[in-house]
Amino acid sequence: MTELATLAIDGRTVTVPAGTTVVAAIAVLHAGHGIAAGTAAGVAITRRSVAGMLRGPVCGMGVCQECRVTIDGRAHQLACLTLCASGMQVLTALADDAA
Repeated sequence: MTELATLAIDGRTVTVPAGTTVVAAIAVLHAGHGIAAGTAAGVAITRRSVAGMLRGPVCGMGVCQECRVTIDGRAHQLACLTLCASGMQVLTALADDAA
């Protein structure tokens, strides 16, 4: 049986297999909600640029820094390198849009 991790992303609950990266969980969450905040389903939106543009991961290995999110109150965490853990609280740029 596969272990699961249940976490909150922008206040929404998502359950993914243990070992899933946070950025993959964000994409799963967005895919489950269809088109949201002007983004295509399944696109992982993580932050806003200094000009306010929505950004998402590019490299998948922590080099581009585009996947930065707030995890458990710690800003600028790399979602592509962080594995999901049950109870984790993740905030992306879309959290501001929901407020």
